[in-house]
Amino acid sequence: MTSTTPTLRPYQKEAVTRVISHFRHSDDPAVVVLPTGSGKSLVIADLARRAKGRVLVLAHVRELVEQNHAKYEAYGVKADIYSAGLNARQSERQVVFASVQSVVKALPRFTTGEFTLLVIDECHRVPLPDERARTLPNAEGGVRRARKDGMYAEVINALRQANPRLKVLGLTATPYRLGQGFLYHRHYHGRVCGAEGCFFRQCVFEQPLRLMVRQGYLSPPVRVDAAVEGYDFSRLVPSAQGDYTEKALQGIVDHHRATPEIISEVVARAQGRQGVMIFAATIPHAEEIMALLPEGEAALVTGKTPLRERTDIIERFKQKSLRYLVNVAVLTTGFDAPHVDMIAILRPTASIGLYQQIVGRGLRLAPDKEDCVILDYAGNPWDLYAPEVGEAKPAPDTEPVQVICPQCEFANIFWGRRDGEFVIEHFGRRCQGWCEDDSGEGHQCTFRFRFKSCPQCGEENDIAARQCHACQARLIDPDDQLKAALKLRDALVLRVSGMQLEATVNGKGLPRLRVTYHDEDGATLSEWFALETSAQRHVFQEVFLSRHMAAPGIPWSPASLDEVLADQHRLRAPDFVIGRKVGRHWQIREKLFDYALQGGRYRRAASAQ
Repeated sequence: MTSTTPTLRPYQKEAVTRVISHFRHSDDPAVVVLPTGSGKSLVIADLARRAKGRVLVLAHVRELVEQNHAKYEAYGVKADIYSAGLNARQSERQVVFASVQSVVKALPRFTTGEFTLLVIDECHRVPLPDERARTLPNAEGGVRRARKDGMYAEVINALRQANPRLKVLGLTATPYRLGQGFLYHRHYHGRVCGAEGCFFRQCVFEQPLRLMVRQGYLSPPVRVDAAVEGYDFSRLVPSAQGDYTEKALQGIVDHHRATPEIISEVVARAQGRQGVMIFAATIPHAEEIMALLPEGEAALVTGKTPLRERTDIIERFKQKSLRYLVNVAVLTTGFDAPHVDMIAILRPTASIGLYQQIVGRGLRLAPDKEDCVILDYAGNPWDLYAPEVGEAKPAPDTEPVQVICPQCEFANIFWGRRDGEFVIEHFGRRCQGWCEDDSGEGHQCTFRFRFKSCPQCGEENDIAARQCHACQARLIDPDDQLKAALKLRDALVLRVSGMQLEATVNGKGLPRLRVTYHDEDGATLSEWFALETSAQRHVFQEVFLSRHMAAPGIPWSPASLDEVLADQHRLRAPDFVIGRKVGRHWQIREKLFDYALQGGRYRRAASAQ
């Protein structure tokens, strides 16, 4: 080996070791999670160098293909490149670095059964099971290839047909897809993250970003509060694909009065900085930004920039002949300019993954670089170091909270709200803990924080389930319940807009808790509870608290009316209440919670939306 042979950092060595150990015992597809700038290319190179069979390394952009290939050849060994974008189509050597677009057009060259390991860089682009189904050949024998992520499924299916024991490894900094959750089923720390049907079965290694910064492997990000007005994207609603449309973005940023002040501040703060990347919302927005930057010091790259021009701009930026690089929806992956020490974000994102990719452009180490300043003018709510929940944020004021499972004691991470350090609400449904029995067989913990019971066998099911997982009986549809109640003359359905708790007394002067549910049209229904004896408190716990707890699973056993009233912020109201008339009085018969999550189609009360 030469003196230039790469030396792996400790965490890179551990990643390689864990991958090898996993594939010695399993053919299940696996994932390695490494932050942007942590050297995934070196991990890929070392794994490819150690492999005994043939290796195919896929990426979705030519920059990553070229980068991964260079790291591998730094070991003093040769590999082929198969990429039209790099004007190379060699695939004879043991290791081939390729673009997925090129491979999918020449599958017969790769389906001889010789490939034993498939490595996918930026594997969060690999589609989930229902998406894979849409990439299968159609009746005429053709295949739709409109999306790059669908191409991965074609390559995987073809290579697996040629070699059923093909090992598939994915590497990514962001192991989740917007609106769909984690791309792997289980984490090696012992938690269930993604759906049972996830293509990648297990994350075998993950290096936390905070640890990377603390150990000096990445430049610390320094988020600076902007001194000028930013953009208000708070009313934007993500599209069906999970992010914001260009039309919606342009409607806010188009000739916005804040833009000149924002760019003026960016330029002022850029003094003494080596390289500044500016992330714009749309192309017209980027063009406006360019007109405000110092002439001759900035360039713009978009998806429409010709390849040769784009290459030239990026090279000039890397050589520091340009200080500012403005871009729109590009340069978030496969772009390596370590000298970048300032990031200005002028666009919102509904994805913490995209936010991490953007900030990650400035975290690589470089000479004379102490940190990377992050200026966010779009009000993005993401904490770069926060644990990823893997689900859409249910409300702007929610944050990741830790909830201990009362059954297996696993520390779950859910979206929720806190009062100081105390969790007063969370949106978790099932424990994420992974349990093993005496024989070594593993399964997800069965405890459910929120559930609906099967009327036939009593088994607890996910609140969105349509069929009991134990006896396959059809579960009650909430809309069917509402429709049936609305048809009855002696029934009252409340669209609950509020819940009121108050201390009162009964006819004998004994203290009681009255809970009143208010409809947005003024109608009310009430129920009463006694808490004087242990038996009464037990009934209250079973009948009321078990369903009304905003943070189910967290112990709370109030012993008096005063305790209930003092901590009533820990309770949640139902979406609908159904009452039936008995004599001259109304009695509450049913309360519907988590209505939207069950697929309910009726409108809820305005204050509940």
